[in-house]
Amino acid sequence: MSHKKRSIIILIADDDAEDRMLVKEALEESRLNNNIQFVENGEELLDYLHNKGMFADTEKYPTPGLILLDLNMPKKDGREALKEIKTDEALRMIPVVVLTTSKAEEDILRTYDLGVSSFITKPVTFSSLVDVMKTLSKYWFEIVELPKS
Repeated sequence: MSHKKRSIIILIADDDAEDRMLVKEALEESRLNNNIQFVENGEELLDYLHNKGMFADTEKYPTPGLILLDLNMPKKDGREALKEIKTDEALRMIPVVVLTTSKAEEDILRTYDLGVSSFITKPVTFSSLVDVMKTLSKYWFEIVELPKS
């Protein structure tokens, strides 16, 4: 069975610039050539999703098909942003994968309760991150059926 990778916009919400670049490099290393967008906190994430403020240009900031979400961010953390996304009729169908350093059982339970699609603890080595991104890529872009954006 041959699956073709789908071109889906990936929106990465993470306040740590180094982590954003590592994830981007790991996605590229795993041969994922999707358009990758970045936001630095939960407020920017929601502005992006609602095309508000600096994200008003829908050509430049299209609706993502997948969100990689850090939990610990300033202004509005990932938990708050996730709750808003999953209670918004226009946004709740977008798959959200938590990608965080947290291993707290409370975070895992709470995010699944809020409707997260997956919870991944960030690996400590780059090669492990590449392996995770390869698996994530295969799963989200080759195997599962996603709703049209």
